[in-house]
Amino acid sequence: MTLREKWIGWRNGILGDPGFQRFAARFPLMRPVARRRARGLFDLVAGFTYSQTLAACIQTGVLDLLASGPCATRDVAAKADLPAEGADRLLRAATALRLVERLGPDRWALGADGAALRGNGGIAEMVAHHHLLYADLADPVALLRRGGGGGALARYWHYAEDAGKGDGAQVAPYSALMAASQPLIAQQVIDAYPFHEHKKILDVGGGEGAFLCAVAGSAPRAELSLFDLPAVGERARARFDSAGYGNRTTIFEGSFLVDALPQGHDLITLIRVLHDHDDAPAMTILRAIYAALPPGGKLLISEPMAETPGAEPAGDAYFGLYLLAMGSGRPRSPTEIRHMLRAAGFRRSRLIKTAMPLTTRIILATR
Repeated sequence: MTLREKWIGWRNGILGDPGFQRFAARFPLMRPVARRRARGLFDLVAGFTYSQTLAACIQTGVLDLLASGPCATRDVAAKADLPAEGADRLLRAATALRLVERLGPDRWALGADGAALRGNGGIAEMVAHHHLLYADLADPVALLRRGGGGGALARYWHYAEDAGKGDGAQVAPYSALMAASQPLIAQQVIDAYPFHEHKKILDVGGGEGAFLCAVAGSAPRAELSLFDLPAVGERARARFDSAGYGNRTTIFEGSFLVDALPQGHDLITLIRVLHDHDDAPAMTILRAIYAALPPGGKLLISEPMAETPGAEPAGDAYFGLYLLAMGSGRPRSPTEIRHMLRAAGFRRSRLIKTAMPLTTRIILATR
């Protein structure tokens, strides 16, 4: 047994002892620590009710209603199509989570976290489709035993496994969700990396083109290209034309798991793509990008990553189970991704700091 293993065994024996827990709760110097641990454990146990409270607030439109100004319980009940008692219970729960703020016995306003959430529309879009994830996690052990996939979330993302056979109606929910949640990370990536230094940029798996539209303003002289499945490309063309970027953009249709990528770009971006794929297809993507880049060309990977200091639960806890339910992919640490890049042929890579590593980190690789 190693020294660390001995230390962990001793520590767990102390922390799990009811007598020590009572002592820590009474002793003034240890009481704050004991209370934080108790709160953390309770949040771990009760977290699913918090997420469902948030889901109810979004589904009923309560946060949007309060954003227009304070309301009485009866007004919220009418808007949410709830009985007064149900609206009151929801508002009290949302207040405890700082989504709502109570102004008096029967008056409510939007809370601090509720306001922050409405400022990030992609969060609401993610929560709105979480009922699929909740269904798959109703029996987490069964999900783990079957190795993921096959459930509600996998059916939602099914088109991504089809090499372009889906039509516009099939890909619409996926594409809309990805586009709506793109602002969560696009500005962070743009703030962290000088896109204006590049002449030709290709976004692989770029969906409806939301990321390239965001990049267009910071790289006004760059030629922009997108590579994705045909049905998704159609939606991207409509977005580019609507944004006034039609003359600057080229759309290449195909599957990056099967087709060669277009050449001639000095920067290729992978935005929330690599972690959606298991190791073998992920290596296929990286090798295809390596083959498409000229010597000195760069690959920018941006996505949430495992082992992010201060945000560990977002990696292996949230995305670990989310991608398992989806049936493909896993969160990877920066070290794992850099090893994969070396195996694909890239001569060097580095991690670039972002303002909010919890939502996205960046690795830049050079061919």
